[in-house]
Amino acid sequence: MPEDEDELVQQLRAGDGAAMARFYERYRGALLAQVRQLVRDPQSAEDVLQEGLLKVWLAVATYDPTRGRLYTWAARICVNTAVDHLRSRAVRQGRRTTPIAQLALLGAEPAAPAVFWPEHIGLAELLSRLRPEHRRTLELLYFGGYTYPEAAEELAVPLSTVKTWASTAKRRLARWL
Repeated sequence: MPEDEDELVQQLRAGDGAAMARFYERYRGALLAQVRQLVRDPQSAEDVLQEGLLKVWLAVATYDPTRGRLYTWAARICVNTAVDHLRSRAVRQGRRTTPIAQLALLGAEPAAPAVFWPEHIGLAELLSRLRPEHRRTLELLYFGGYTYPEAAEELAVPLSTVKTWASTAKRRLARWL
């Protein structure tokens, strides 16, 4: 280990804030590049780097110079912090969805109108192609807010018949779409 690095480690172990500042200046770019290979968002990568450096600061007493250089040890901590970040629930959820506010900033229109009108997708025309009992069943269940038992009572048929009619009607609609 170079003399300068040995001296830096001793100062870090002593809790010298100026030594941490020198460490930060010396290795920030390389550590950020390592983190950026995993975390693509620049702001998140900076946050992960800061969290990793805090872990380095808190764990410097466990650093063993015989097992590798200070940079390599710190890089492993920062990379592991980046992996932890990517595995976090918030990040996984964020990959699946795009916040509405972000869509508005990008100038995108909402994917669906705020109010659902079946006419917008031609549902009324599709329902008219169904058998009358199937159409009436779907109207009661999906537009009338009826439960299956309530729809069975309204149509004066057994519950199993309502379930069969609804299932058949949905399959036919799916084929036509």
